Amino acid sequence: MSEKEANPTFSKSTGLPRKRFYRARAHSNPLSDSHFPVPISPGHVDYSLHYPQHFPSSDQVDSGKKIQFADIGCGFGGLLISLSTLFPETLMIGMELRDKVTEYVKERILALRVTNPGQYQNISVVRTNSMKYIPNYFEKGQLSKMFFLFPDPHFKEKNHRRRVISPFLLDEYAYVLEVGGIIYTITDVEELGDWMKACLENHPMFEALTDEELKADPVTKLLSSATEEGQKVDRNGGQTFRAVYRRVAPSL
Repeated sequence: MSEKEANPTFSKSTGLPRKRFYRARAHSNPLSDSHFPVPISPGHVDYSLHYPQHFPSSDQVDSGKKIQFADIGCGFGGLLISLSTLFPETLMIGMELRDKVTEYVKERILALRVTNPGQYQNISVVRTNSMKYIPNYFEKGQLSKMFFLFPDPHFKEKNHRRRVISPFLLDEYAYVLEVGGIIYTITDVEELGDWMKACLENHPMFEALTDEELKADPVTKLLSSATEEGQKVDRNGGQTFRAVYRRVAPSL
């Protein structure tokens, strides 16, 4: 009997970790000071820990190969896993504040790599507070896509400053996104959907994708279907509210 077969936290049929052993709060307070290692700059991110097939050692640096997609508050990793096979040559990372959820995603990715040799080598996850440390992980213009799917709505007005989409934070996201890069947001809370859309609409460095562009983008179809939260909303017959915007150069 293998170690995983004897371990109740893993499914015997799929070899994947069982979510119920990694349950945590729906959301965490992004303003609290959690204790986890943070790189002092993007140049100090150890890619060999996240993508060992691409970077066999921490000494091996490929300046042409960097993370391009970031899933902010990645939850249980459903979107990352779907994107991995859709963009097999693109490095991507999930950023999650909850420790148990982060551990689940790590185990899920490792199990998928074992059961699917050669696949899922381009995705990883890190426990961090993206509202504080985005510039520690990504250089100016490094990212081509950022995802904010079903974030904490923080309903009380006094807590709106905790929302992951805000005018101030959009300045940081614009910094790490390349011109032409895309921010994807979706929620099942209409008021939050209006808030995120208004923040993006009023920011000078973002413009909305047209309906034709949205239809042609294969990623938009995954915003609901690939995530566990989106699947739950669909099962319950709920609505979703989407805002997808492109990073543009500021007008002079």
